[in-house]
Order: sequence, then C-alpha cells, then structure tokens
Amino acid sequence: MYKTTGFISFVLRRVSGVALVIYLFMHMWVIGSINQGPEVFNARLNMVQTPVFKVLEVALLAAVVYHGLDGIRLLIIHQFKVTDYRKSMFYAVFVVSALLVIAGGLPIIIFMLEGN
Repeated sequence: MYKTTGFISFVLRRVSGVALVIYLFMHMWVIGSINQGPEVFNARLNMVQTPVFKVLEVALLAAVVYHGLDGIRLLIIHQFKVTDYRKSMFYAVFVVSALLVIAGGLPIIIFMLEGN
C-alpha cells in the first residue's frame, strides 16, 4: 500500500501543500514588516536573500510545480474517468515537474553561486 503511486502522490501533494502554506505565512511575515519601519523590513529582506533561502526558493519552485501539475492530473482523472492511466500520468507529472524544476532552479543556483 505504501509503495503505490497513489500513496506517493498523496504524500507529495500533502507535503507540497504544507510547504506552500508555510511559505505564505513567511511571505506575509516579511512583507508585513514594512509597517514596523524600514530597518526591520530591510533586516528581514536581507535574511531571506541568503544562500540558504535561495536553495529553499528552488524547493518552493518544486512544491509549486508539483502541486499544480498533480492537481491538474487529478482533475483529468476524475473529470474524464481515465483511471486506467493513473500510474502513467503520475510518472509523467513527476518527470515534467522534475524537468521544470531543473530548468527554473538552475538559474537561481547559478545566480547565487556567482554572488549576485
């Protein structure tokens, strides 16, 4: 049961959803600090521009891409009743997500390593 594509999809969707909610609150925390003055805002903005957060941006990209594509996959499965293709569609979503994360994450990592 725990090795099926349905269960793996379920876990990845939940983990990516929780990551997106955490990001949302962190984003509001940083942006909301503008009301506390420019010093606090700049301090928080500098904190999220460290290399650790650049790597977390790539993880955020992975969460957004996978969560969105898997949601589309679920809509297609349930709307068009194509349950025979669930497994292959999961693998397709996983591969497309990985390719998009690599394509989007490489510029972030390269830009970070160049020190800009």
